[in-house]
Amino acid sequence: MVNNTGLPDPSNFSTEGNSEDMPGGGVPVYAWSSETQGIILSSFFYGTLISFVPNGYLAGILGARKSLAIGLLMTSLLTILIPFAAAQGVPCIILTRVTHGIFQGFAISSLPCFWRKWAPPLERNLLCGISTCGALLGNFTIFIASGFISHSLGWPYIFYIFGAIGLAFCALSFVLIYDDPMTHPYISKSEKEYIISSLPIEVRPPGWSLPIKAMAGSLPLWAIMIIEFCYFWIFASMTVSFPTLINTMFYFDTRNNGLLSSLPSIVSLITIIIGSQLADFLLSRKILSPVMVRKFFIVLGMLPGAALFIAIPYVSKYIAIVILILSLVMNNLYATVPTVNILDIAPRYNSFLCGVANAFATLSQIIITTVFGFLIGQDPLNGWKTIFFLSAAIMLIGMIIFLMFGRAEIQDWAKERTDRTTRF
Repeated sequence: MVNNTGLPDPSNFSTEGNSEDMPGGGVPVYAWSSETQGIILSSFFYGTLISFVPNGYLAGILGARKSLAIGLLMTSLLTILIPFAAAQGVPCIILTRVTHGIFQGFAISSLPCFWRKWAPPLERNLLCGISTCGALLGNFTIFIASGFISHSLGWPYIFYIFGAIGLAFCALSFVLIYDDPMTHPYISKSEKEYIISSLPIEVRPPGWSLPIKAMAGSLPLWAIMIIEFCYFWIFASMTVSFPTLINTMFYFDTRNNGLLSSLPSIVSLITIIIGSQLADFLLSRKILSPVMVRKFFIVLGMLPGAALFIAIPYVSKYIAIVILILSLVMNNLYATVPTVNILDIAPRYNSFLCGVANAFATLSQIIITTVFGFLIGQDPLNGWKTIFFLSAAIMLIGMIIFLMFGRAEIQDWAKERTDRTTRF
């Protein structure tokens, strides 16, 4: 969308979204400044940030199936509209991206509702890991395919094609996806009985009230939110900034090395599956208790990861690349801990609390872009060193907090009761 080398005279384009066709290509190219590009890209996260908590609550009321369908339908339509919004100017595309983020919150917030009804306790880590890897695989696929689509058809077709795929999946969701095993018409009787018998009996579904005051004062819940913040701080910083990092600090030219730039996504896919399977193995064999499994993976992921980050500025660039990949491997070992731990301590309010956790994750990504931009803008080399030390400190603080306050049993405020609770 922004390619000044393809413009006959870049000075003819304003940052307000004016465009002309590229010579021979028939595709509009916009002269947006780097600041304008940053605002457009971050506007999506502001939309998700303001929507995760209310959408998490609504998902618990409407049901996961309806929330997912609404999210898929609207985000797919808005994806198709991106080229038209860009042609109308920067304010229009920012508004479209914010709205896109809001409805993306519907889709993301619906997923935890499924695990409460579909995931047997001894398989939750793996199922949550597979779900997380689905998002990573989608990003990786788009990263690879978009280059070919843009080169062959032009960048607008990236949005048209993937928006159409989203609409197709939205239609499939009505046929294949149901809120719980009891209402699903296609699964076998043995599978249905196995899932239902493995889940705890719910006296009644959650009502329209939430124990907000008790949640706000729950240290185990705060420990989960801090871990979610820490995980996405490290994950987003490495996956989003990795190409820039190895170019500015290690002097690699990544424009012709897509494999190197995609390594974080590939590593994440493999590590999350391995870590989630190992966690379920430890639980099924009763080697460790649920709370010890959660804390084991937090220490296993954060302590070596922090040590590796501190070492990066003092080794050669090739060893530093290896260390970066290893640190990302360790970080992904506890990727499913926040989601599963919420099911441990408050299954009744799972969708709402996962919405809050997603808000913490999005907040970390917003802060990252601001902090990284400031530090690297001052001094690229020393700025990256500061980022590594800061990230290591965040990991260590998060690990200590979870070791002190992390729990894996249902909290008193999340149990079924008949007394009145604070209204939401």
